[in-house]
Amino acid sequence: MNNIGLPFTEFMIETLRFIGGVGLLFRDVCKELFRGKFYWKLVAEQIYQIGLRSMPLIVITAVSIGMVMSLQFGLGLEKFGGKLYVPKLLAVTILREMGPVFTSLMLAARVGAGIASEIGSMVVTQQIDAIRALGTSPIKKIVIPRVLAALVTLPILVSMANIVGNAGGLIVGAVELNLDPNFYLLKVMTTSSIQDYLSGFGKTFFFALFIAVPSCYFGLTVKAGTKEVGIATTKAVVVSSILIVVGDFFLSKLFWIFEKMI
Repeated sequence: MNNIGLPFTEFMIETLRFIGGVGLLFRDVCKELFRGKFYWKLVAEQIYQIGLRSMPLIVITAVSIGMVMSLQFGLGLEKFGGKLYVPKLLAVTILREMGPVFTSLMLAARVGAGIASEIGSMVVTQQIDAIRALGTSPIKKIVIPRVLAALVTLPILVSMANIVGNAGGLIVGAVELNLDPNFYLLKVMTTSSIQDYLSGFGKTFFFALFIAVPSCYFGLTVKAGTKEVGIATTKAVVVSSILIVVGDFFLSKLFWIFEKMI
């Protein structure tokens, strides 16, 4: 019993410490965002690192998901004579779920790991202490640019993934399922509503915070040694991915309630 209870207690303590630490870090970000000098150049640099450099990965992922889902929907519905519903099903699925979630997971794997390892290395090499010694806030110069860049780039990347994913579905629909491309495109345009798009688009701002804030937190909490940098990197990717997957359910439920109210 003790052998089982001890790891569970340690897990709960670490979870509570993480929740408190991330909450305090997010509070500091909100507090210092509109205070003092704003580093536009650092934000622009992070937008390039997070957004533009992630674009090839997102495009490949999105087109692959669109093609696979189109093929699976088509082969499954063909048995019941419902192959014509593939464009509608695929478009709604990508806009509401697959586009935002898979794009965010790919970004968590690439960007979350990069943020945690970069900040962790700065802690180990005492660059954070040097920034404080110069009278500058590490939150202002390190955390805020990365959080803002994630908030700017993730919605754009998801919008691009939605287009590319549906394009991949169209290719498979025309080549493998023998659907007329004009019919496929028309069904996507006429059956997809603005609510479908906004439901997925609205999640991206939460997912951006789920990636950037925990990754910065794990990077800043590195104590010493390069080994802890690797551990922090792993934690950042795992926790960000879990937050995205779990948060997706609650956000979907929340947006569904809003749609019913409207």
